[in-house]
Amino acid sequence: MSETVGFIGLGLMGEGFTRRLIDTGRRVVGYDIDARRTEAAAGWGVEAAASPADVAARADTVLVCVLNTAAVADVIVGDNGIAAANGGLEGKVLVDHSTTEIAATLDLAAVLAERTGMAFVDAPVSGGPDAARAGTLAIMAGGDLHAISRIDPLMTDLGTLTHMGPVSAGQATKLVNQTIVLTNYCVLAEALRLAEAHGVDTAKIPQALATGYAGSNLLPVAFERMVARDFVPRGYARQVLKDLEMVNEDARHHHVAMPMVAQALTLYRMMIAAGKADLDGTAIVTQLPEILPGH
Repeated sequence: MSETVGFIGLGLMGEGFTRRLIDTGRRVVGYDIDARRTEAAAGWGVEAAASPADVAARADTVLVCVLNTAAVADVIVGDNGIAAANGGLEGKVLVDHSTTEIAATLDLAAVLAERTGMAFVDAPVSGGPDAARAGTLAIMAGGDLHAISRIDPLMTDLGTLTHMGPVSAGQATKLVNQTIVLTNYCVLAEALRLAEAHGVDTAKIPQALATGYAGSNLLPVAFERMVARDFVPRGYARQVLKDLEMVNEDARHHHVAMPMVAQALTLYRMMIAAGKADLDGTAIVTQLPEILPGH
């Protein structure tokens, strides 16, 4: 393919994304605020860019996957952001795969269109770095139909895209996703401790429950990490907390009762306060007391 894809944010997810893009025949121009990540990405074929504006100038479509709302804003309206580019961006599309605040998403989309003529699609994802690398992400997108149709062939190689509505609908859907996934981390942690209390072979739990109502995509992934005490980050606990805070604030704004989210939020606040911010989110099990032999 002759398509050039820009990618901003070369962390755990960015590596999976860019490796997949290169494997599917795209030329990838990348940038990360941490120059070491940009240098590392050159090792698998990502061409280095000097800034977000440079990425946008050199790419047909720009994908963004960064830490938080402030980082997305910096990509678009920062000193070297895309909105500072000297023309030539009209008709291009920016796809934001980050998980960001809805109000900011709407504001940034409007600024981007006004200053550059670029379309904006909010397309947060679920599945983690492994799914990004394999091209099996769940992609929930908000944007106008023309922009969605422009990016559809690209998204098809990254996962399954569902168009949820106008700009910000993708982020709203991601809040639903995080409600289900992140509260389930806590439920799985409790279930593991119960299994340990009864002395059953916890490694067999995913297999035993797979074909029943408890079976899910999450069970064999998260539960097995908890059993193995494998907390090498596929997604950082600090990111889990950030997303739960976002869900909680959105629920407050809309007067939605979310007691399970509140419990999960408290547990993750405690986990981060305990110095475990850079562990995988499944390390939430460490906040629950170990089961002592004979108890």
